[in-house]
Amino acid sequence: MVKYIIKRIIYIFIALYFVVSATFALMHFAPGGPFSDEKQLPPEIIQSLNSFYGFDKPWYEQYASYLYSVIQWDFGPSFKYKDRTVNEIINEGFPVSLTLGAQSLILAVVVGVLIGIIAAVKHNKMQDYIAMIIAVLGISVPSFIMSGFLQYFIAYKMGLLPIARWETFAHTILPSIALAFAPIAFIARLTRSNMLEVFNQEYVLTARAKGLSESAVVAKHVIRNAILPVITYLGPLAASLITGSFVVEKIFGIPGIGMHFVTSISNRDYTIIMGITVFYSILLLFAVLIVDILYALIDPRIRYDSKT
Repeated sequence: MVKYIIKRIIYIFIALYFVVSATFALMHFAPGGPFSDEKQLPPEIIQSLNSFYGFDKPWYEQYASYLYSVIQWDFGPSFKYKDRTVNEIINEGFPVSLTLGAQSLILAVVVGVLIGIIAAVKHNKMQDYIAMIIAVLGISVPSFIMSGFLQYFIAYKMGLLPIARWETFAHTILPSIALAFAPIAFIARLTRSNMLEVFNQEYVLTARAKGLSESAVVAKHVIRNAILPVITYLGPLAASLITGSFVVEKIFGIPGIGMHFVTSISNRDYTIIMGITVFYSILLLFAVLIVDILYALIDPRIRYDSKT
């Protein structure tokens, strides 16, 4: 297991190198620049700004300088937010995105698994049909449509919850539901299909033949094996939700990483775009590694050795 983890960490750093390189290339060769929209500034001022930030240097010098900065965990200054660095923006926005993402993740797992279990146990019955309708809606409806729907009916028409902002716990409920709705649907479908497959396994049939109640069979034999594919899905899901949904944060006015990323695109704030992309990649790669380790701990049949 230790050798496997070390090897995976090495692969993670190699993957991060390619992510950093690809992000730099996309930003460097994209048309325009961070100061191209500043039409009110004289050309001399723009040239001075490019010289100050090193944009007048050859691309390979800029690339080497950026790699060195990333190794030192320094993503540089923001071009649009005066006297603020990308690190400061990430440090301020990540706790907000972490709170929203953690709530959405817990909601998605608990509700999704519960709906999937009910649908599988009540296969081809009314509960199963209702669960699958919810699942189809969740997969079909984008998060920004769900956000607008919740804001209009729950917040505006019914007045039950705040329509936007990030102040109290009540402000977190609607964006958490909007962010978790699609994962709930996917987890429900995944849990249901896996449980239906496990129900036909020989060890489950043997357990029933021994006289175990249906609830005992489901709790002791079915859920544990059917939940493994769901755990695999939790790696990228956790990284995505914790980093924050770009669209949902923007719609609800949440000051997380996602809103800063969307704003940075329209502002051509290249350092924020690159910094958040690298930060997101780190979370995603390590989340997948943690899920792989948990996979082996939950299922004793899975072992990682030096040959894996």
